[in-house]
Amino acid sequence: MAYTQPHPRLSVLSTTSQSSADHPSPTTSSTRFSLPSVPSISTTAASNKSSATRPNIYDRNLNKTRVAEVSASAFHFLFSEIVQYTQKRVSGINDLERRLNTLGYRIGMRVLELMVWRAESSSKNPKREIRFLPALMSIHTQVWKAVFGKQADAIEKSVENADEYMIIDNDPPIERHISVPRDMSQLSCSSFTAGIVEAVMDGLGFPARVTAHNTPTAQFPSRTTILIKLEQSVLDREELLK
Repeated sequence: MAYTQPHPRLSVLSTTSQSSADHPSPTTSSTRFSLPSVPSISTTAASNKSSATRPNIYDRNLNKTRVAEVSASAFHFLFSEIVQYTQKRVSGINDLERRLNTLGYRIGMRVLELMVWRAESSSKNPKREIRFLPALMSIHTQVWKAVFGKQADAIEKSVENADEYMIIDNDPPIERHISVPRDMSQLSCSSFTAGIVEAVMDGLGFPARVTAHNTPTAQFPSRTTILIKLEQSVLDREELLK
């Protein structure tokens, strides 16, 4: 399996700037006897009090939000808007999947950073996996649970290629409320998930190219395979560690 196109990480969406409308200056206003409104002392004090008591997201304890859940409706609505927004700015299915993959990569970097911080803060002797299979198992269980609230369904190894592994998800949460047109049947919105996995793999020291493929069955019509193609350096290191 060859990948000829580069995989950019920083340039995803359009950066076309829009000119803002000029606001009229208060000195050029034609209204006579107009003075800027001055807030009363009581109003200012009330606003300062409310801002002081309002919780700040940066002051939250990250360990206390470990089991916090996000509204599924809000998540699906936001992801649907991301897909539609990106779809209008691409030239084909491959370009759309590439951009979804890049967006997922950005999320994956933050997911790994958060998981490592929690592991180091809650354990006196945090463990870092240096072998590939235990790291893949942690992605299958811990990363999937942190992002989607459930584990992936299976892990498989390619029979034909020694550098290919697969994570199977029979019911991807991000595709439950997405209807793909017939002319785009090859599109896999789980490319977003593939980007998350690729970022975690790179961060753990196992560089790989990760893609998503639709593999529906009669029982699971939304079944998705996350294909992981390792770099040769990872295989060489695994041989040395045996």
